[in-house]
Amino acid sequence: MSDLDILKEKFNQTSDKNKLSLINEFINQGDDGYQFLREFLFNNKDQPNPINGKIYQLLKQDNKEENKKFINLYFPKGIVKLTSEKNVDFNDLQQLLINQKYQEADALTRVKLCELVGKTAIERKWVYFTEIEKISIADLQLIDILWQVYSEGKFGYKIQRQMWLSLGKNYPQLWEKLQWKAGNKWTKYPQEFIWDLSAPTGHLPLSNQLRGVRVIDALFSHPAWN
Repeated sequence: MSDLDILKEKFNQTSDKNKLSLINEFINQGDDGYQFLREFLFNNKDQPNPINGKIYQLLKQDNKEENKKFINLYFPKGIVKLTSEKNVDFNDLQQLLINQKYQEADALTRVKLCELVGKTAIERKWVYFTEIEKISIADLQLIDILWQVYSEGKFGYKIQRQMWLSLGKNYPQLWEKLQWKAGNKWTKYPQEFIWDLSAPTGHLPLSNQLRGVRVIDALFSHPAWN
């Protein structure tokens, strides 16, 4: 049995979390490793999840002709299908997340929330907590899926909400866990936030807490997570 065959068997039998950590090992196997990743992504093309997101990002970053052809043929814009009930264009957000430009994606996410709410929120450049319910389930889930898929499952509202629930809905504890606050000191935007995958789980996307918790509370209470 070759090293690649052993790696394939290990990959196919392990948990999703371990699959994520094994993906880079296929790249070390050269062309045959890349071929396995392409085949895996193609065979699971209707499953936008962090495993396929990471494979896609690595194939897209690579300059090999075979990988370029594969991406252009099957996934020219990404692996998440973008259908918005409010006809909001999420392609720019998907591209930023694919390229791990998390700071720009974070700012654009707040813009997209305003677009989903409507004209007054767009002009104001932020969303009232009472407006969150205007965002459709499908659109809020789409934003969250985009963040999850292209962050190895580390970022997104759903993950933040799960952490919040596990802490008994205690916001001060959540801020500490997300590293949005340390003691009595709020993390300074943007320089003190972590804009890459070394950040703690749930660190992104950000929500402004200086006006209180009502917006994030409305996000966490949205029926998108039921």
